[in-house]
Amino acid sequence: MGTDENAGFTLPRGATGFFRPEDGPLPETDRRAFRAGLYAAARLAGGMVGEVEDRAYPRTFHTASVIDDAGETIVLCHAHHPWIAFAQDRRQEYSEGFLAPPWWSSPFAQAGFEVLGAGTLATPLANIDTSVLTRSERREVRLRGITTLGGVLFNAWD
Repeated sequence: MGTDENAGFTLPRGATGFFRPEDGPLPETDRRAFRAGLYAAARLAGGMVGEVEDRAYPRTFHTASVIDDAGETIVLCHAHHPWIAFAQDRRQEYSEGFLAPPWWSSPFAQAGFEVLGAGTLATPLANIDTSVLTRSERREVRLRGITTLGGVLFNAWD
């Protein structure tokens, strides 16, 4: 998804990680597919997979890294939707600091993921369809001062 298409980005249920029990459980991203894409990306980069960390509450994402000649790149995988993002360092949550997808990111798309670029993740929420967000989710966004798509997707709100 390019920067010009960001206005068409619609947040689906589960994007923030919050859910209401009466709506049923949130979807789960296929972790096997994520790991397959991760190892294929590391091979393509001529590197290796670093630490892999499954999502832990309240985070909305799994983290891993690919280590190659250029250093270590953090790979973020949304826990509820097949979205991949990249960052320079490990954090509990992200609202900025996303990287452009590295040249070796194509195996994630081949594994069924949408690779989100830094421009897309920096899209202001005013340009995103947030109509599916609940009152509680909107309150969290407001209280935490989140203003971008990346901040909504890769969070650790409790």
